[in-house]
Amino acid sequence: METEIRFTHRSLVESSKSGDRNSQYQLYELYVDAMYNIGMRFLGVKEDAEDIVQDSFIDAFKNLHKFKYESTFGAWLKRIVINKSINHLKVRRLPLTTINDHEYHLTEEEHKEAVEAVDIQKVKKAIDILPLGYKQIINLYLLEGYDHMEIAEVLDISISTSKSQYHRAKKKLVEIINTL
Repeated sequence: METEIRFTHRSLVESSKSGDRNSQYQLYELYVDAMYNIGMRFLGVKEDAEDIVQDSFIDAFKNLHKFKYESTFGAWLKRIVINKSINHLKVRRLPLTTINDHEYHLTEEEHKEAVEAVDIQKVKKAIDILPLGYKQIINLYLLEGYDHMEIAEVLDISISTSKSQYHRAKKKLVEIINTL
């Protein structure tokens, strides 16, 4: 009998819904490292990432009754961490540039250039160097797999702004990689 992935850790989730602290701790132990990594990618500050992860777990356990297995528990928790990270950045008022602030227009055509293999450590370092607004778009689009419509909704920007920010972030990322 094959279990559907959405029901991974179902017994722990159901026990946690009943207030079983041991089950909550087991869920915490299973997911804390992955959620911390997500927080660090977005926030870049150890203490902020730790705070966001703790707040996310608290919210998740308080709202477990809303979890309906439409996704895995990990995906549901990840969404909470990402939203809290983005809200934290909004409070710090990191501005995104709108497309209207620029004189050039972007096209959707892809440039067919030879792609050389790039050291993954170089890429990670380059992402860390990116300005925070660009890093946020790169994290959401490339690493978390959000599309531009989802990014626009989460960041409260237009879809075209999301696309232009991504285009500029990608261009800046390549520039940084080439200088490393």
